[in-house]
Amino acid sequence: MKTILNIIWLVLSGVWLFLGYILAGVLLCITIIGIPFGIAAFRIAVYALWPFGYTTVERRDAGAGSCVGNVLWLVLAGWWLALGHIVTGIALCVTIIGIPFGIANFKMVPLSLLPLGREIVPTDAPFATR
Repeated sequence: MKTILNIIWLVLSGVWLFLGYILAGVLLCITIIGIPFGIAAFRIAVYALWPFGYTTVERRDAGAGSCVGNVLWLVLAGWWLALGHIVTGIALCVTIIGIPFGIANFKMVPLSLLPLGREIVPTDAPFATR
């Protein structure tokens, strides 16, 4: 079932969100200071391309640096990406078939706003340790 949902997601909104995150990652990687943010954007791009079957969990070893980084991310790229998820989610919720995909978009908004200190893991092992 996850595969079918992911294929429909890919056609309806996954490709466009993936390209948005890739663009943000490339723009952020232009400067040396932005490389960690670009890596976060690339990581979320893969999640935005194929989200069903994965979830995000809080990293216990994330410190104050991720908090400061999240503030910078929010200003530089986070709110644009969150706006993209909100607009796409509203557009998908217009039809009955698109409602689960719209809800999935709304679930990605917090991750797009504050991605540092989060880890993407399979849904069958969200509490597994590394």
